[in-house]
This record gives sequence, C-alpha cells and structure tokens, in this order.
Amino acid sequence: MTTQDLKQIQLFRQHLTAPAGKLTVARDLCGIQCQFITNALHSLQIRCNENVTMENLGQGLVKNWTIRGTVHIFDREDLPLFKYDNGDHMYRQHVWQGKTYGNRNRLTPDREDYFAKYIVNCVEKGIQDREELKTACRDAGMTSTEESFIFDGWGGLLRPLCERGFLNYKVQQQKAFEIGPEFTPMEKEMALLSQMERYLHHIAPATVRDMAYFFGYSQSEVKKLLAQLQVQTFSLNNTDYYYLGELKCDYPDIPDCILLAGFDQLMLGYQKKDSIYLKPEHLRGIFNLTGIVMPALLLGGEVAGRWKRKGKKLEITCFQKISNKEKKQVVDAAEKVWMKEISAIEYN
Repeated sequence: MTTQDLKQIQLFRQHLTAPAGKLTVARDLCGIQCQFITNALHSLQIRCNENVTMENLGQGLVKNWTIRGTVHIFDREDLPLFKYDNGDHMYRQHVWQGKTYGNRNRLTPDREDYFAKYIVNCVEKGIQDREELKTACRDAGMTSTEESFIFDGWGGLLRPLCERGFLNYKVQQQKAFEIGPEFTPMEKEMALLSQMERYLHHIAPATVRDMAYFFGYSQSEVKKLLAQLQVQTFSLNNTDYYYLGELKCDYPDIPDCILLAGFDQLMLGYQKKDSIYLKPEHLRGIFNLTGIVMPALLLGGEVAGRWKRKGKKLEITCFQKISNKEKKQVVDAAEKVWMKEISAIEYN
C-alpha cells in the first residue's frame, strides 16, 4: 500500500471516480455539508451519474443540523439515524410536547414555549419563509430583544426546533422551513455505530484522528466504537488505517483534475493537518481562520490551488506553478461540470 493507492481507494469510495445516484452519494458520505447550498449542489454534481440541479436537489433530501453540529443535506430516510435518541443528544433543557428544544437564556421559559409552538404552527399553516416567519412573530408580540435570539444568525430558536425534529430546512437557496415528518429515532448506540460503519465503508481507510475530526469525537470515543466493529487495518508510513469492506486489486486512476466543492467531504473527511491531499503550507489557503473551507483545485490528487466561479469566468488562485498541460486539464474538468458555460479561466 502506498499513498497513491490510498488516494485511489478514497476517491473511489467517495464516488469521485465511481459516480452514483444522488441519494446513494448522500447516504454513503453521511450527508453533504451545506452551509452554502451551491457548495452542496456542486459536491453532488461531481459525484453523481444523474443530472443534479438546484431545481431537483431537494427531491428525497432534507436539510438539518447533524454531524459536528453543522448543517447537512441528507436522505430523508436517514432522519432516524441523525436525529437519534429522540434528539436528546442535542438539547436537554425545556420540554414541550415531550421533546426538548433548548434555551440560550434570552427568553423566559414561558415565552420560549410560546414562540416555539407559534413558529411550528405557522409553518404548518404554510408560513415557511424565514422573513415571513419573522413578520408573523412580530405580529404575535415578539419584542426586539426576543427577536435577536429567536432569529439569531447562528440559528436562534429555529435551530433547536430543527435539531429536535420539529422542523427541517427546505433544500433551496432561500431560507425556509417545512414540518418534520413523523419517524422513530434510532437508539444512540446503534445510530453512532451505523454512522461509523458508513464512514468506514465509504470514506475510510482512515486513521483514528481522521474519524475523530470528521465526527467531532474524542479519539477515545472513536476507539470504543471501533472495538464494536469487525474493522480491518493496514499500516502506511507507521500509521494505522481502518476500514470496512473488501479492498479491490485495482481502482480507477487518480483524475488529472477535480474541482472540489467548498466544504467538500474529501477535505472534511480526514484530519486536515494530516491530509494526504493538502500540503501543510497550503492549509490556510483552503481552511481559513473564519471556518470556511474553500473549493479546492485538485491536480493529480494534490491540492494545487482554489477556485471561484464568477458568472462565466473561473478564477484560480494557484498555490504552485500550473503548467500548460495542467491548464488544459482544468479546462476539461470545467467543461465536464459546467457544459461549456465557462468562457474564461483566470489564474492568480
């Protein structure tokens, strides 16, 4: 086993060299991180064997807070997996209709109860747009102080309502909500093991540090989960890698160029400081200090820069010198993704 072999396996398992259907990709990768929906759309487009557009993106998918306490889009059928233990792993403070939904100490319990019920009621009646919900809450007596919490930019009261399963975000550009469907949550231990199994089948081979980074666990928590699974291992560069499933004798070649999405699972799936794709000196070029994960330009399996699309122009910020041959590979990759929509590529 070499580093190149490992890259071939990971790229294949992450569907970057083995395209699959949208729901399959979303399930295998434990959802797609979705701070920005255009990133999630692109992440699926470079992995799917079907035409995924903004118009059909939400078919079969939901958007909610899951792994690492971040927003993902994922298969609607996986709500019991990610909203496990009746959501009690999220918040345990106030109870409404037998469920908890949290408090950030800016509302009294009575007012929090009132607006939690009121918001869900509004969504049930078809008031689903965030700004329309804000107007409705003002009409219901919400003060400016209460508004600063309920509609806080980091989620406010709407976030725990989603985390507890009352609501889902709509899978679309505009912020809006829908009523969460009825489902029976998985037990915590079974859910965590099932999530880990998916990771080990479709994102691994990976290290304990990789798994801790991906799930936001401690390394001791990862080891406890691994001890309950029939994992296989190999050593590379004095480091142990874990996985489930059989490894093939041969895998597709590493593509010449991949235009990864922002917050792509290939960057988030493994400990960023140990990445076999990203040199340490380029770390901040992709993972900036504000928590944004930039869209990476992958040339021959190594991050050579980042990209940004502005209309019909593709801007490339290079981390190294890009040859003419590699520039042609970028053109080919861009045409494959955007079907000749790009008319100019600018290198910085």
